[in-house]
Amino acid sequence: MTRIAFIGAGSVVFTQGLLADLFSFTDLGELQIALHDIDPERLDTAARAAQYIADQRGVRPRISAHLDRRAALEGADFVINIVQVGMNDATRIDFELPAKYGVRQTIGDTLGVGGVFRALRTFPVLKGLAEDIAAICPDAWLLNYTNPMAMNVWYLKALGVRNVVGLCHSVYWTMNDLSQLVGVPYGDVTYLAAGVNHQAWVLRFERAGEDLYPLLDDRIAREPELERRVRVDMYRRLGYYPTETSEHSSEYVPWYLSHQSEVERLRLPIGDYLRIVEENVALYEGTRDALKRGEPLAVEGTMEYAPQVIHSIVTGTPRTIYGNVVNQGLISNLPGGSVVEVPCLVDGSGVQPTAVGALPAQCAALNRSYVNVNELVVRAAVEDDPLSIRQALLMDPASTLPVEQLWALCNELVDAHSNYLQPSLRVPV
Repeated sequence: MTRIAFIGAGSVVFTQGLLADLFSFTDLGELQIALHDIDPERLDTAARAAQYIADQRGVRPRISAHLDRRAALEGADFVINIVQVGMNDATRIDFELPAKYGVRQTIGDTLGVGGVFRALRTFPVLKGLAEDIAAICPDAWLLNYTNPMAMNVWYLKALGVRNVVGLCHSVYWTMNDLSQLVGVPYGDVTYLAAGVNHQAWVLRFERAGEDLYPLLDDRIAREPELERRVRVDMYRRLGYYPTETSEHSSEYVPWYLSHQSEVERLRLPIGDYLRIVEENVALYEGTRDALKRGEPLAVEGTMEYAPQVIHSIVTGTPRTIYGNVVNQGLISNLPGGSVVEVPCLVDGSGVQPTAVGALPAQCAALNRSYVNVNELVVRAAVEDDPLSIRQALLMDPASTLPVEQLWALCNELVDAHSNYLQPSLRVPV
């Protein structure tokens, strides 16, 4: 029997997709699905949705719902972390306070003030989760989806979590999109990507040994409108295609959001994540209400990595996924100990990262500015150092505020999020 604990299962739509994928495997044997959330209504909705999906897939897992996290973790072989600390109210603060200072964000979950404070809100929950795993299921694999991915995985490793990998769908969907752009079926494409989460690079893009980048160049030349995408613009200037959407990619560099002309040229949707938040609320409410009325739900797979990782470890089926793991000689020109995104072999022995070697110099240079922020945010939490929060934002590659305003913004955000922060970081500086 395999027990899988979902932490933050009240993220119902995401939980549904993962379960739909998981239940599509017919050779996993008996499954226990333990759902945990601190919101009773969302937890109940997640449990109802899980049972509905199981019925639709014709499987009979043991499904349990737990307000107590430790009860959900009891006997777990896998722990899927999808928590969002502070939910929608905290996200609005992350956008609205910086906007007062003229700071533009699109998604705000990886770098910049939004990413930094999302990490700082999440770290205390991760610390409690790490302590519970160490006490209850130390050999379990922790599969993290919560952003900011690289900071969270780095912090979890600093806490001593033995088996942890961060999972993100950006590489997979980027390659699907590129395959469509060049008119080659995804199944015929081979590729290699590496870097950091939300800022990795497509280093190789081929079909049967043929380089497909020239086909991409031709498509861009024939369709100039493609040049109005940030990631295409970055590709033209850096030589390698980035593995995250334009909205995300624009936030991790100083060249776009701080210039109105670039915002207009590249059609950047300022504050776009606030729209996504509202859509997610509507999706959740629609699912909740449909379950209460006994109406059918759309049960669709997601091609997410977590079900594939579980299947490979349980059955020994080898497959390659992209994972966020500690850089132990994996990318030679990024700092050791940082968290990088590389291909990983998954089989019965676990998740085994692949050493990629050196990135192109320009790609590594940009990644290092990203890693610098991660390091300082993790240090702030590990060393109880509130000054490191401000220093992280000083080093942020897209930082544009004068230092006094940056300090003032940090103090406002610390105050606004104080209930979620560890006590040592709640003080103004």
